[in-house]
Amino acid sequence: MENVLGLVALACGLIVGLGAIGASIGIALMGGKFLEASARQPELMNDLQTKMFILAGLIDAAFLIGVAIALLFAFANPFTLA
Repeated sequence: MENVLGLVALACGLIVGLGAIGASIGIALMGGKFLEASARQPELMNDLQTKMFILAGLIDAAFLIGVAIALLFAFANPFTLA
């Protein structure tokens, strides 16, 4: 039984860690593309900035959903029998 709890802890760490790496890379790529686009067409900067912040919120929301699932497995573990 203690082996299952260790594997659940490992899975929670992987969910949070890989989610954080993915969200960081996604926001970094999006920010770079925003800077490139605003340098090419400065008159569209306000529209692009609004869309960038909406997408940053959606990327962050996906990461937070992964954190919530990891917390569910950590504290209300459905895989334990007791």
